[in-house]
Amino acid sequence: MVKITWMPQALKDLDTISEYIEKDSEYYAKITIQKIFFAVKQLELFPQMGRMVPEKQDPVLREILYRNYRIVYKYRDDEIYVLTVFHSSYQGRIEGL
Repeated sequence: MVKITWMPQALKDLDTISEYIEKDSEYYAKITIQKIFFAVKQLELFPQMGRMVPEKQDPVLREILYRNYRIVYKYRDDEIYVLTVFHSSYQGRIEGL
């Protein structure tokens, strides 16, 4: 089993996502964030289940999808670093990785 580390940017992204959804529903904001955490937790057993980020073509930089959200992580030496979480309609986030 690998260790998962949430980077500060990814946690900030989750706060932003939650705040946006809360404008319509506090309940769905909570559920969405819980499901994103659950999706990432699956990586403990299957760290390479995500695909390579198409824009980067780097085998260490991978992503999983939850609904319309892209969860980008690095997998190296039995450790996963969750780098960022963003809506798939926003393409600019990948440029800085």
